[in-house]
Amino acid sequence: MAVAEQERQMVRAQARWVHSSARKARLVTDLIRGRSVPEARTILAFSSRAVAKDVEKVLRSAVANAESRPNLHWQGDDLVVAAAYADEGPTLKRWRARARGRVARIRKRTCHITIELAQGSPVSAAPSMPAMAAPEPEPVEEPAALEEPEAVEEPEETVEEQEAAEEPEAAAEAETPETEAPETESPSAEAEAEASTEETDR
Repeated sequence: MAVAEQERQMVRAQARWVHSSARKARLVTDLIRGRSVPEARTILAFSSRAVAKDVEKVLRSAVANAESRPNLHWQGDDLVVAAAYADEGPTLKRWRARARGRVARIRKRTCHITIELAQGSPVSAAPSMPAMAAPEPEPVEEPAALEEPEAVEEPEETVEEQEAAEEPEAAAEAETPETEAPETESPSAEAEAEASTEETDR
């Protein structure tokens, strides 16, 4: 671990050759950048990433470095994480045997984690965009109820018109002849006809 004092009165701690990729370490350092030391410790304690333990070690080392400087008179809880970043370190090349005499390359990446502390107020999160007022819904015009068509009043027929309408019906009934029922021969006539036919046969 190294300690360096810059123009802004900052204290730095660094961990080198950490066995983690720089990309994974940056995901954790981005969470604590601009936070106060107590808040950064809480975030790292509840982080589910394995590299968070290494970042927490660097943070504790930076706080110890700041408190050990007699000319600064800093307290750990009053400090702020001014900078936190991870640089790529050397990559270890390894291999694993595969089929047909081939090998598969394994890259064991490392990184260097650096944290700088300064005295000041924690950087607040970016101001959220003002909530846009929801547009007022336009009043929906209810469809007008379908109006029922007005019943047309038929003019009342006069007595003379009713009589004129009844006259052609009566005339038509008078013209239609009554159908005569078919005459049926009496049984006596049938007997006489049979007798006459027998005499002619003789």
